[in-house]
Amino acid sequence: MAVFRTVAAPALAAVPRSSVGNLSRPAALMRVPIAVRSGGDHNTHNAVHLGSATSALVQQVLTVRGAKTFTRKGMRIPATMSVEAGKDVRVRFAPSPTGNLHVGGARTALFNWLYARRCGGTFVLRVEDTDQARSTLESEQAMIRDLKWLGLDWDEGPDAPGDCGPYRQSERASIYKEYADKLVASGAAYPCFCTDEELEAMREEAEAKKLPPKYMGKWATATAEEVQAELDKGTPHTYRFRVPTDEWVVIDDLVRGEVKWNTDTLGDFVLLRSNGLPVYNFCVAVDDATMGITHVLRAEEHLPNTLRQMLVYQALGFDIPKFGHMSLILAPDKSKLSKRHGATSVGDFKEQGYLKDAMVNYLAMLGWNDGTEKEIYTVEELYEAFSIERITKSPAVFDKVKLNWMNGQHLRALPEEQVISLIGECLKAKGVTKTADGPLVDALAKCVQNSLELVADAENEVRPLLGFPLRETIASGMADKFVEDGFGEIVKAVVDGYESGALTEAVKEGNFKGWVNATGKALERKGKRLFMPARLALTGRMQGPDVGEVLTIISLAEGEIAEDGLLVGLDARVAELKAWASEAGIV
Repeated sequence: MAVFRTVAAPALAAVPRSSVGNLSRPAALMRVPIAVRSGGDHNTHNAVHLGSATSALVQQVLTVRGAKTFTRKGMRIPATMSVEAGKDVRVRFAPSPTGNLHVGGARTALFNWLYARRCGGTFVLRVEDTDQARSTLESEQAMIRDLKWLGLDWDEGPDAPGDCGPYRQSERASIYKEYADKLVASGAAYPCFCTDEELEAMREEAEAKKLPPKYMGKWATATAEEVQAELDKGTPHTYRFRVPTDEWVVIDDLVRGEVKWNTDTLGDFVLLRSNGLPVYNFCVAVDDATMGITHVLRAEEHLPNTLRQMLVYQALGFDIPKFGHMSLILAPDKSKLSKRHGATSVGDFKEQGYLKDAMVNYLAMLGWNDGTEKEIYTVEELYEAFSIERITKSPAVFDKVKLNWMNGQHLRALPEEQVISLIGECLKAKGVTKTADGPLVDALAKCVQNSLELVADAENEVRPLLGFPLRETIASGMADKFVEDGFGEIVKAVVDGYESGALTEAVKEGNFKGWVNATGKALERKGKRLFMPARLALTGRMQGPDVGEVLTIISLAEGEIAEDGLLVGLDARVAELKAWASEAGIV
């Protein structure tokens, strides 16, 4: 049994790509385990593909400059390191444009972006659009908009050409075919002409025997003449990777530690479909290698894919990146986060009025922390503090209550004029105010801003200020204590103050507190016996913002409210008080 790890690539890794396709191997592949010599100990870390290589090619392999060597039975086989020391960090985010950008995908993009920015590396955006049935340009454009809204800029991508393009998989078909041909030429892959019916029969047989589903067809051991005969007939075919038997593939995952698989759990898998389209694990490995990706940071749901990708890396002699698989994001009930739990896409949260900095802050805390109690970060603080070592293994729980709180913290950290502008735009868009600025909007924003978690909450905070639910509050019984404690004399004082102009003048001068204190002195009331019935009489409620602020807003709102019937002005409030008092027989 042989073992190979991400710390070393096979001997073919040292061969120039132009030479890989020239190495022929028999269909019956021989694999020789190579023991790593380290401090006198021998650990089987790598299994190198060997076949009927010519002496010239072997000599070429053995003379690669600066290659570390492995030794076994007198053979010296070089191996390349996974990521060369000092090599620039290159990471990627590779979404499939088959829907909206989910918070899980956004978290993956963010962690890659933060790491690139922290290390001064390169962040690549690659679009994995080989699923022709589900991929759409509209989804791609929406994802790009959401990434840009989050502030995650990329150095290379579909709209930022670099040296490693194209950056859409649908535009890289010739690249995949080139590497598939190299695998076939080296004996690591072969054409498979099995029909769907034959493959289904194999699956059913394996299922009946309670065995892992594996390819058991003839084409793994077909002769060159048999293959050529089918090619000459134009028989549709796929390309399958020849999986070695009973070997361990091991990675040192940056998040999860050592992870290993035995190749016996895997059958010969398809690289290219009969229509020429590549299968996910093949094109991802080719893309990451040819784009020079040094670190693959992705969700743990991709961990099982790593076995196939590692085999492709090894067979093609690619440098192997470092892998880090992040935990899933769960719903509060610990199930997988989905639409049934509410908003799950970045676009949804944007539409609901969340601030991008708050969203970035919250996403960063889903599976990462800097080892302190700190929770509120600016974007700059995040990429200064971020490290892969602090990514946690345990699943993260998406808590919307915590997100709302965090959004409120970021909202209150904004300059006041920016908060007022955001609230004004919200109120106008919701049909509350006629304009998005002016004295009324300023007063409304200052009144409610400290109670908001979302800018969109401003509408629900403002509407009650403009209404006067006196009868509803009294009928609820919540105000019984104050109604039964001489509420009539407070009503009479408010009516008299309004009719004399004293109350209106006090509001205009911003001296409502002076007026109510004078009223309390005259009525020999103070504290809650004064302020609570005064609040009820003037706002119709038992709680809310400062009554003087509310009355100022009411005075400014005349002619500025867009929705008919929403505003109950001071004159209408006094009229309602008089009507209630008359009906209650306390005039």
